[in-house]
Amino acid sequence: AIPVAVGAAVIGPGGAVVAGAGASVLLAALARRAGTGIDLAVAGVPLALIWATVGILAAIYEREAYLAGWSWQQFRRAQALLEETRDRRAELHQALQELAAANLQLTRLNQQAQALRQMAEEARRTKEEFVANVSHELRTPLNMIVGFSEMILEAPDSYGHIPPALLADLAVIQRNSQHLSSLIDDVLDLSQIEAGRAALVKERVELGEIIEAAAIAVRPLYETKGLWLETDRAEGVQLYCDRTRIREVLLNLLINAGRFTEQGGVRVQARQQAGDIIVSVTDTGPGIAAEDQKELFQPFHQVDSSIRRRYGGTGLGLNISKSFVEMHGGAMWVESERGHGATFSFRLPQEPPAPIAGGVARWLTPGWEHVQRTQRPLLPAPVVKARMVVLERGKSLQKLLSRHLDGVEIATVAGYEEAIEELARTPAQALLVNEPSIGNALERLNNLVGLPQGMPAIVCSVPDAGDAAGALGAEGYLVKPISREALLEALDRLCPHAKTVLIVDDEPDAQRLFRRMLVSTGRGYHVLRAMDGRHALNILREKRPDVMLVDLVMPEMDGFKLLAAKSADPELRNIPALVTSARDPAGQPIVTSAVAITQQGGLSVQQLLDSIEALTRLLSPEKPVGEAHSNSGS
Repeated sequence: AIPVAVGAAVIGPGGAVVAGAGASVLLAALARRAGTGIDLAVAGVPLALIWATVGILAAIYEREAYLAGWSWQQFRRAQALLEETRDRRAELHQALQELAAANLQLTRLNQQAQALRQMAEEARRTKEEFVANVSHELRTPLNMIVGFSEMILEAPDSYGHIPPALLADLAVIQRNSQHLSSLIDDVLDLSQIEAGRAALVKERVELGEIIEAAAIAVRPLYETKGLWLETDRAEGVQLYCDRTRIREVLLNLLINAGRFTEQGGVRVQARQQAGDIIVSVTDTGPGIAAEDQKELFQPFHQVDSSIRRRYGGTGLGLNISKSFVEMHGGAMWVESERGHGATFSFRLPQEPPAPIAGGVARWLTPGWEHVQRTQRPLLPAPVVKARMVVLERGKSLQKLLSRHLDGVEIATVAGYEEAIEELARTPAQALLVNEPSIGNALERLNNLVGLPQGMPAIVCSVPDAGDAAGALGAEGYLVKPISREALLEALDRLCPHAKTVLIVDDEPDAQRLFRRMLVSTGRGYHVLRAMDGRHALNILREKRPDVMLVDLVMPEMDGFKLLAAKSADPELRNIPALVTSARDPAGQPIVTSAVAITQQGGLSVQQLLDSIEALTRLLSPEKPVGEAHSNSGS
């Protein structure tokens, strides 16, 4: 049994069978050699033990093989699930990042919408204050003009002898004053409508009565021009509306039709349709082109300026009429072709709308179920950074902002159109423009289409290395410390085939460093050295090097004077100069000479005053007048 167990342990079930067979053969051979003296029963016991062991080991190995196979399958399955879990985790991580970015974008949009809402609210209050003052400030003197002109025209004898020419002029004054009074009334009505303060006094009225009252009011105009006027009596048709407002709507349409119609006439029709009343005013006038119909209902809009001179009007009647109709829950439209007259129609509901529930219940949708959040959101609240779009050709302003403004997200663009696309993609607090010419930048911004409403644009001129080099009369500008790669790249750009290089620097160590940088290239540079500007000028005139490296701060004649003298000399001005200085153009105490601010849509009076006060507080060495005054009084 021992060889069988050893074979099973070392080889497996097959080894146990082989070991058992070998042991049986060996046992049989021993029995044959010993002769017939061995009891068969005694020899059968080892054989039975051997094969019993083989059977037991086979059963054990079969179970172990099944368990091993099952374990391997479970391991592979767990491995596959682990890989799938990793993939899902990566996808979830990406989805969370995208959701966080979208949440940040939404928060920025909400902040921008809140700012725009506040601006609109301020504009609305300003307009309401203006409209409130118009009634008194304009109507009071206008009342004097209309009253005295009317009195003189009706009773000229009370003023003595008045020439007929003067009476004719007074008639013109009275007519235009009445027109101005009508314009003020229209503007006030429009303001009340836009503010939602125009009240409607609704009642059940006969439509025929409204049509007849409007027709009686305009009939003298039609008779004067020889036009016919046909009206639908609309007997038995009732409306639930504001009698005065609907009469004004119909009167505006009839007056417009009478003004623009020279021959023929006007027809008023009314019909019922699906619980609504549709009233149409059709004229035989010149008609309206399709492209002019789109803005016909806009305030102060008329097809062209000649209409106001020829027919009069303010361009507010249609807009006010359309607003009155929409306040009743209706609609107004026009159908016309040039040369075939026009039909203005409006639709009104015949019955009042169903009452709306009072209190907070009116905001709830029937069947809506409130679901309380049971767990805290997994996404952290977004940290919204101030975001600015920087428009510049270099990187000087971007570096300046990154260095000194913490917690500000900066997006850089190279052109105005790209800036518009960036602002449309993600909101920002301001657009910063870095241009050499502030005037040109302001002109471009004023003509720019697509800049978000209320977006402030700040223009400055922060020079980068290229601008600083041009201002000095040099072709390049490198800020110390200068690497070997930067120096060679600048030389290749300025003078690729240079052989003689003049180094102008009062520091011997700097001269030695630049010389070794040049010599180590193996290009065969011939290096000349000068300790100040005067010595450098002599070398320039005598040796005529191919390129000059010049420091700015030196004794005697510094780099500024050297570059100015070189530019003034016709024989030397074409030698390229590369400034190698420790003075960073963007790191100087004075980085720009002017700052300009503009805003899409303009600045209100309050914004202008706030800007003046803020800039004065920041830039003036003394406190603003208003602040000083308030402090002195406290």
